[in-house]
Amino acid sequence: MANKFLRDDIPSPCYVCDEAKLEQNLQLMQRVQEEAGVDIILALKGFSMWSTFPLVKQYLKGATASAVWEAKLANYEMGGEVHCYSPAYKQKDMDQLLGLVHHLSFNSMNQWNQFKEQVMQSSVSAGLRVNPENQEADTPLYDPCAPGSRLGILASQLEGQDLTGIDGFHVHNLCECDSFATERTLHAIDEKFSEYLPKLNWLNLGGGHLMTKEGYDVEHLISALKTFKAKYPNLRIIMEPGSAVAWQAGPLVAEVVDIVENEQKILILDISATAHMPDVLEMPYRPKITDAGMPNEKAFTYRIGGNSCLAGDVIEEYSFDHEVKPGERLVFEDMLHYTMVKTTFFNGVEHPAIGILRKDGHFDLIKEFTYDEFKARLS
Repeated sequence: MANKFLRDDIPSPCYVCDEAKLEQNLQLMQRVQEEAGVDIILALKGFSMWSTFPLVKQYLKGATASAVWEAKLANYEMGGEVHCYSPAYKQKDMDQLLGLVHHLSFNSMNQWNQFKEQVMQSSVSAGLRVNPENQEADTPLYDPCAPGSRLGILASQLEGQDLTGIDGFHVHNLCECDSFATERTLHAIDEKFSEYLPKLNWLNLGGGHLMTKEGYDVEHLISALKTFKAKYPNLRIIMEPGSAVAWQAGPLVAEVVDIVENEQKILILDISATAHMPDVLEMPYRPKITDAGMPNEKAFTYRIGGNSCLAGDVIEEYSFDHEVKPGERLVFEDMLHYTMVKTTFFNGVEHPAIGILRKDGHFDLIKEFTYDEFKARLS
């Protein structure tokens, strides 16, 4: 069966959003909202492809931002509710955010006390990010509850504090986790913060709920949320997944430009791992290439190299059923979430284009990058 992303009207390199799969993810989230009685918003830090927002906002309640620019993107391009959390705000941030967002969460009592008077004079609902001290993330780089974390207020630090003006708590401790991690987190929140919860209006459970992954127990998630809501009927429950929205919703298409040999054959692509797939090196993880296997699993094994001058701009070995030739294209699967948002213009290498494969099979080329955009970032 021909790969639907290998076609003449899709350029290389290119991030391609599969509109049908994106909508399938959103429909599942709509079901969770309706059956569990919660609200789901998009975390822009994970997926900010605003050309898809007309579809996203048909299903989700809005978006959540981590800084002023994301808040502007949410407000101007998405609409609906705009939530924001940042580890720290400057005065100039606050002056802008209060005109952009509906919910604003603070990372420390120092920050809340600094801006309390200004926020309470606005219509913005204020919250505190709290740390439930419940570790669920497998990768230390993505664990907000690791010992010594700078993210969130500990329960012990809330004792004796005046929380006048605080409407909700924000919790984020998950990273691509299952429903049982969510349930354990709810138990930890209940254990650590039960004295405050009856007095609040909302609880934001953050992201990391990978409900669109195959095998995820959606029924269990709904049950766990309903159980918690039954105990605290005063709380509006908000969830803000990023990865789950765009999970498996599109690849990065790349082309083999050359093949070099040094102890083994190395494919040189028109993309860069460090510039276009940074988590491959940072986490690290092994991306899936359609129709490729593990080293020596298939007849022809190659190492994959990027097109920057960084010596470590390489991915692991992959094997193929056939001998790969220059000009052939490879499809790196699941490259929309936490990939597009992290790309750079490092080394001045060509930045992948952005497109959408529509449900009717039509391809829309949304964006191609230019030298002027590279230049504008540097002076």
